[in-house]
Amino acid sequence: MLSNLIRQRAQAVLNIIARGLGALGLTPNALTLIGFGFMCVIGAVLATGNFALGGALIIAAGIFDALDGTLARLTNRVTKFGAFLDSTTDRFAEGAIFFGMLYAFMQRNMTFVAYLIFFALLGSLMVSYARARAEGIGVPCKEGMLTRFERIALIVIGLIVTAFFGDAPILIVLGFLAIFTNVTAVQRMWLVYRATRTDAPK
Repeated sequence: MLSNLIRQRAQAVLNIIARGLGALGLTPNALTLIGFGFMCVIGAVLATGNFALGGALIIAAGIFDALDGTLARLTNRVTKFGAFLDSTTDRFAEGAIFFGMLYAFMQRNMTFVAYLIFFALLGSLMVSYARARAEGIGVPCKEGMLTRFERIALIVIGLIVTAFFGDAPILIVLGFLAIFTNVTAVQRMWLVYRATRTDAPK
């Protein structure tokens, strides 16, 4: 996946930053919560209609999303709760971004955007749930067209480009997400079916 490729290229830099934060006494869970708080603030920025600024800030907040896991590995603090906290706050953070955009568009009486955001958010949550549920029954499920990294990357691009082309770019992104996040969720359902069909009664 694209997210894995980028993480591999940036891992050396992440290790240096993570060690520095660890030396300051920050824990992996603290970084997770800081990143989540930052994303909530970004949601508030988006709610004011400052889409380009919000998109730029999401890039900065994404650093914390990579650093908490890096710090956990470097300091041997990888825990089940830490992984659970990270995954759960990621879902809330994604919701904060969508809610910020929803509020901004509703203030402009662009109520039709609510449907795009609803289906985009529903699909995003189902993509994550499909993976979690699959792994809960022992089936690895990281494949799919729109993982969280790709979804956030598209949103960031759409938000930043609004500085030059108005609302059109982010509306196109939301429409794309409304369709293809749900397609990705169905894709993961199919992949899990294929992986488990030998378990079906004869």
